Amino acid sequence: MNDGGHGGRASRRTRARRWLSAVITALVLGLVAGTAGLVAPTAGETSPAVGSRGIGDAYFPLDGNGGYDVRHYDVRVRYDFARRHLGGTATLMLVPSAPLKRFNLDLLLKASSVKVDGVKATFRKDGAHELVVTPRKVLKAGRAVKVTVRYSGFPDRQRYQGQSNWLASRHEVLTINQPHMAPWWFPANDHPSDKATFRVAVTVPKGKRVISNGRLLSRVKKGRTQTWHWAARDPMATYLAFFAAGDFVVERGTTDGLPWYNAVSARLGKREQRRSLTQLRRSARLVRQMERDLGPYPFETTGGVVTSLMAGFALENQTRPTYWSLDSSSTWLLVHELAHQWFGDAVSVDRWRDIWLNEGAATFMEARHVERSGGPTAAQWLREQYDAFAPQDTFWQVTIGRPGAKHLFDDAVYQRGGMTMQALRQRIGEDDFWALLRRWLATHDGGTVTSAQFEALAAEVSGEDLRSFFTAWLRTPGKPAANRDNGL
Repeated sequence: MNDGGHGGRASRRTRARRWLSAVITALVLGLVAGTAGLVAPTAGETSPAVGSRGIGDAYFPLDGNGGYDVRHYDVRVRYDFARRHLGGTATLMLVPSAPLKRFNLDLLLKASSVKVDGVKATFRKDGAHELVVTPRKVLKAGRAVKVTVRYSGFPDRQRYQGQSNWLASRHEVLTINQPHMAPWWFPANDHPSDKATFRVAVTVPKGKRVISNGRLLSRVKKGRTQTWHWAARDPMATYLAFFAAGDFVVERGTTDGLPWYNAVSARLGKREQRRSLTQLRRSARLVRQMERDLGPYPFETTGGVVTSLMAGFALENQTRPTYWSLDSSSTWLLVHELAHQWFGDAVSVDRWRDIWLNEGAATFMEARHVERSGGPTAAQWLREQYDAFAPQDTFWQVTIGRPGAKHLFDDAVYQRGGMTMQALRQRIGEDDFWALLRRWLATHDGGTVTSAQFEALAAEVSGEDLRSFFTAWLRTPGKPAANRDNGL
């Protein structure tokens, strides 16, 4: 993964919040992107360059693309439930980081046309995942261009990295998965290091509802169809963009000034619908509670979706997590996915190897919620977890600071990641720990980060040498010794 391309972008709170019109204005003024991800000319050649097929993440070499930075996506699709067919047009505002004669997009469906600033471009598929675009003219470095792709196909027939991610029935469809989802329904620079704002419009038969990220802007009826327009004004990683369409029971409101929008599939039984809605209503209040520890909620709205499809997992879609099932025992899951709005969504990993920053923090916040609610303390939780696994247990063999692509979502990444956070809290003390988290989130809000940055900030805030601590918890196989140096 390229550590220098997008990491450490300026905090969103250090610049005026701006809607799409202002974003486009800034693009036209020629905001400059990073220079990583370019294929250099051969000896004796001069620019222009060719954008690389991948952004540089060692775990997923074809994820993302080099040579440009996407600033905004406008995705407009039409979905046929009976055929499970999707067709649409996506417009990307992107900024080349060098004079660019060719670039790639990640897309599994079939493209039928590509235009760059309104001029037809040539294009071809390079394998199933890569769409290679050659503009009529060389793209200028730092100058925003508009790339429009028309495409269509059957997403449920597509596979990538061994995954067939499309979740759909004749009545409902849901576009969620991790670490890959975007190429099943729109062309993208599909890596969390390139975040952008989004507008999503989905056309479905009249009577069906569509839920997506951010705020619902409008519903437009035309004949037997209806188009739902949504917008997310804050930068978002592509895997967090989603839509759910089908028969949903919807509730909306405001809690302590925070707007929320909740949806539960009408395909669930009445009892399960009521139970799920009851749980989703707690989301905004849980967010307000977490603000006491983490600082201001980073987005304009919250809520959640409960699907009838057999997802088998929940996902922290930005502003609106999606759940497979909710009941009175699901508080931990709500807390986990809502904590991700800070850790993972507002502040995203710059490379997948650092996923512990997302999952460890969200798991720790589960223990913190229990502690705040009068239950066992997070310190007790850490000791119970530590004692539960013998030194030879496979749990301790996953090095969560570099787990490998096949182990990104192992239990150890979640649990040991959460334990690392609580152990750090015990090592550096209460005041420094919460100051660290608040400063971390405020500084990197809207941007991307690495574990190395977190470790450096922890040392700076605490004034302690924490190298052996992080080595023991993140990069060394085996059970950390129970001593003060390791926060135990």
